[in-house]
Amino acid sequence: MNISVHAEADLTAVAHNDLANAVRFLAVDAIETSQSGHPGLPMGMADVATVLFSRFLKFDSAHPNWPDRDRFVLSAGHGSMLLYALLHLSGGAVSLDDIKAFRQWGSKTPGHPEYGHTPGVETTTGPLGQGIATAVGMALAERMANARHGDGLVDHFTYVIAGDGCLMEGISQEAISLAGHLQLGRLIVLFDDNGISIDGPTSLATSDDQLARFAASGWSVRRVDGHDPEAVAQAIAEERETTKPSLIACRTVIGYGAPDRQGTEKAHGAPLGTEQTAAARRTLGWDYQPFVVPIPILKAWRMIGQRGQVERLAWLDRYESASPEQRDLFVEGKVVALPAAYALAAAKLRERFASERPKLATRQASQQVLDGIAGTIPGLVGGSADLTHSNLTHAKAQTPVKSGAFAGDYIHYGIREHGMAAAMNGLALHGGFIPYGGTFLAFSDYSRPAIRLAALMRLRVIHVMTHDSIGLGEDGPTHQPVEHLAALRVIPNLLVFRPADAVETLEAWDCALAAEHRPSVLCLSRQALPTFRSDARGRNRVARGAYLVVSPDGGRDVTLMATGSEVSIALEAARLLATEHIRAAVVSAPCFALFEEQPEDYRAAVLGTAPRVGIEAAVLGVWPRWIGADGEFVGMRGFGASAPAPVLYREFGITPQNIAEAARRAIARKSQ
Repeated sequence: MNISVHAEADLTAVAHNDLANAVRFLAVDAIETSQSGHPGLPMGMADVATVLFSRFLKFDSAHPNWPDRDRFVLSAGHGSMLLYALLHLSGGAVSLDDIKAFRQWGSKTPGHPEYGHTPGVETTTGPLGQGIATAVGMALAERMANARHGDGLVDHFTYVIAGDGCLMEGISQEAISLAGHLQLGRLIVLFDDNGISIDGPTSLATSDDQLARFAASGWSVRRVDGHDPEAVAQAIAEERETTKPSLIACRTVIGYGAPDRQGTEKAHGAPLGTEQTAAARRTLGWDYQPFVVPIPILKAWRMIGQRGQVERLAWLDRYESASPEQRDLFVEGKVVALPAAYALAAAKLRERFASERPKLATRQASQQVLDGIAGTIPGLVGGSADLTHSNLTHAKAQTPVKSGAFAGDYIHYGIREHGMAAAMNGLALHGGFIPYGGTFLAFSDYSRPAIRLAALMRLRVIHVMTHDSIGLGEDGPTHQPVEHLAALRVIPNLLVFRPADAVETLEAWDCALAAEHRPSVLCLSRQALPTFRSDARGRNRVARGAYLVVSPDGGRDVTLMATGSEVSIALEAARLLATEHIRAAVVSAPCFALFEEQPEDYRAAVLGTAPRVGIEAAVLGVWPRWIGADGEFVGMRGFGASAPAPVLYREFGITPQNIAEAARRAIARKSQ
C-alpha cells in the first residue's frame, strides 16, 4: 500500500501502544501463518524498537544504503519478524506479501535476517553474539570514517538489540571488551533482559550481573522498564550523550500480551497457536484481522520511515558543498575499485621479487607486499590478534587506531580472534574500508563462525593466517594446523590461498583485494621458501587457482601437484625423478576454489592424463577431487609434533624421496 505523509500530526495523533502493537501482531500473524518462528522477542521488544525507530533512529526507508544513516543490528536474529515488521511498516522494501511469506522459499523474509537478501538488513545474524560483535566493527568504522571526513559527512550511531543468548556467547566478551577499550561512544546496545532462554529461566545456567560486567569493560550502563516508552526514550537520549559505549538493559516480558505464554520459554521459539493469538489480541486491545494495520497507524509508521528524508537531503547538501578534494576523498574511501597507484606499486614489487628471487617466508613476503601497497589504497586497514610481529601484518606507513585517535589504519585487536573476525565484518559492512587481520592458521577455528558469515554475506575481508603447517616447528601440534586448510576450503564463497613463494604471495594479495564479494584467507609460512617464479610481467597466475610450473618436453609420466611450502619439495622430487628418466610435471595449486572455476579445458591441460601425486603438509581433505581415486597423497595422517621443521618434514615423510616413491607407485599402478 502506498501512503503519502503530509503532516506531523499524523504521527503525534497515534498512541505508542498502537504503533508497537502493529509490530507485535504482524510478527505474530506471520509466525502463525508460517507455523514456524520466534514470537517471544518481537512481542517483548516491540515497545523498545518502536521508541528507537520513531524517536531516534536516523534512516530514510526509501534510501536504505544512505552512507550517514544510523545502523540497526538485530543481534538476536531469531526474532527476525521484529525487523521485518519494522521495515514493512516504515515503508521499506519488505511488502505485506513478504510478511505473509515469512520463512518461505524465495521470500525476502527468511528465518534469520540476511544481509544482501533483504534491503534494510545491515548484517546477517542468527548465530548468537555475531550481531553485537559485528556492530562493534560498524561503530569503529563510523569513528574511523569520521576522523577522515569530519562531522559533516560522517556522524551516526550504531544500535543493537541483543538478548540473553547473545551475551552468554563467548564472543560477546571479546566484543564488549574491545568496544570499551576503544571507547566507542556511538554504540548503544539495547538488551532484551527477559530472563528466559530456550531451556527455561536463564538462572538455570547463568547468574551474571550484566550491568557490572559491561561496566567493568568501560561501558555506560543502566536498566529500564522495557515496556515504559518514556523511560526507554529518556535512557536512549541520555546515553547518546556519553563518551562510552552504552548498555541499556530493558526489562521485558517475553511473549508480552499472550496470557498463557508470556514470561515463559513456551513463547520463545514456537507459534502461539490460534487460542493464544486471539487471547493476545484481546489482552492488548488489537481488534483487527490478521495482517491488517489500520490506515492511521500505517500512515504514522510511514511518516517515521520518511522523516529521515530531511536529514539525508541535508547531508547531500553538505556533501555537494564540500571541497572537490574532500568529495573525492569520500568517494575514494568507499574503495569500490583498486586505484591506479596500487597497480603501479604491485607491478614494482613483482619486478623486484622476480629479479631478486628472494628466499624468505611467505609471511615475510606478505609484509613486503603490505609495505609496498598500504599507502596506495584508501580505506585499507590492518590489524592482528596480538601477533603483529609474528603475522607481520603492520606496514611501515600504518599508525595505530586508539581511543580518541581514530585516524589510524592499524588495529590492535588483542587476543580476540573471534571478535576480530566479526569486527572486520562490521568494518566491511559499514563501507569505506577493506579490513585485514592476522592470527595463526591453527586459530582459524576461533574465527571460523565469523569467516563463514563473511562468505555468506559476500564481504571483502582478508584473513592473514601465518604459521600454516608443521613447518612452524618447535611449538608443536597445538599450533600446527594440519586439518584447517581442509576445513576452510569447504566453506562456500571463501577463497583460501596457500602461496608457494614471494611472487605467488603478491598475486594472492592481488586476488584477495580484487575480490569485492568474497572473503579470503592467506595461509602463509613461517619458514623461508625459495622464489621459483621469475616472470616479472604477465598475467596473475594465482588467479587461475593452479598452473603448470614444470611441463616436461615430450609429455609427462606423472603430475606432482602441491601447494605452499611443498611446491619447492615437489620441484626437488621432479629433478630426482628426471635422473631416472621419469618425466614429472609440477603444478602449483595456491587456490582450489579459483581452479575449480576455470574452464574445463584449462583444468584438463593443467592436470593432464598421467597419474597424479598430491603433496601438502596437511590432511587429505579435498585432495581426492584433484588427484583422482587412484592418485597418491603425500601429507599428514595425524597431528604434528614438537621439533625443528626439517626434522618434522623428514619424520612425517614429506620429502623428495617419498614423493618420488609415490610417483613410481602411481605410474606402476596405471601401467598394470
